[in-house]
Amino acid sequence: MGWKRLLAVATMGLGLAGPGMAECAGAEGTCATDLGEYHIRLPATPKGAPMVIFLHGHGGRGSATMGNARLVAPLIDRGYAVIAPEGLARGGNGPQSWSFLPGRGGRDDTAFLRGVARDAADRFGLDADMAILSGFSAGGFMVSYLACDAPGAFMAYAPVAGGFWRPQPDTCAGPVRLFHTHGWQDTTVPLEGRFLGGGAWQQGDIFAGMELWRQANACADEKPTGFATTGAFMRRRWTDCAPGSALEFALFPGGHTVPAGWADMMVDWFEDVTG
Repeated sequence: MGWKRLLAVATMGLGLAGPGMAECAGAEGTCATDLGEYHIRLPATPKGAPMVIFLHGHGGRGSATMGNARLVAPLIDRGYAVIAPEGLARGGNGPQSWSFLPGRGGRDDTAFLRGVARDAADRFGLDADMAILSGFSAGGFMVSYLACDAPGAFMAYAPVAGGFWRPQPDTCAGPVRLFHTHGWQDTTVPLEGRFLGGGAWQQGDIFAGMELWRQANACADEKPTGFATTGAFMRRRWTDCAPGSALEFALFPGGHTVPAGWADMMVDWFEDVTG
C-alpha cells in the first residue's frame, strides 16, 4: 500500500477538531526560522506526510489562513500538513505581502519559503520532497514567480487568483507541475489583467501567463489535450509536454476567492501527476 493510501486511511474522517496547532518554542501555532515565521497544522500521522504551503493574499495573515476551514480541513483529512507562512509588513508597519516583483527589494521570499519547508520537515518529520507551494492573490503571484525562477524548489505549484505582472518574464527556468485556478468573475485580479496606481502598475493577462507555462513545459501545441468538469470547475490540461511536467487550468464561476472544493480538486490533481 503506497504512502497516499496509508495517509488517507489513517486520517479518514478527521477534521480540524483532531490534531491541534503544532507548538514551536512554547508558542502554539507559530514556528520561527531565520527569515520569518509560519503556522502549521499536522495530520494524524505526521511522519513522512506531504505538505501544502499556502501563502496569504496582500494584507492577509498566515494565522487567518489557518482559520479557513474549507481550505485547511480537507487537506488535513487527506493526510497533508498545512503550513501558512507570514508575509512581511511593507515598510515595517504596512500590510503584509510577498516580495515577488523583480527589482523591488524586500526579503528573499524564495529562500524563506524553501527554509520553511526544510524547517517543517526537520521539526515534524514531514516529507520535504512532497511539498506543494500554493497561495491566493498576492500569494498566487509569489507562487508563480517562484515557480518560474526556481521550478525545482517544490514538487508542484498551485496558484489561485494570481499569475504575473506586466512586463511578464520572457522565459522561465524550466518545466514545472502547475495547476492554476481562477474565478471567471474576478475583478480584483481579472483574467485580462488591469492597471493600478494610475497606470504605474499592470497586472498581467492570465492567458498570456498560461502561454508562458506551455513554453516552459515544452508543450507540443498550444491547444489543450484534455478537458474535465469537477463540480463548478471547468478544467483544461496540457499533457503532451516535457517529461515530469504537468499543466492544468481551472475556471470557476465566482470572483476573487479560494472556492469551495478547491482543496480536494487540487490534491486529486497532485496525486495523479506525482503517482
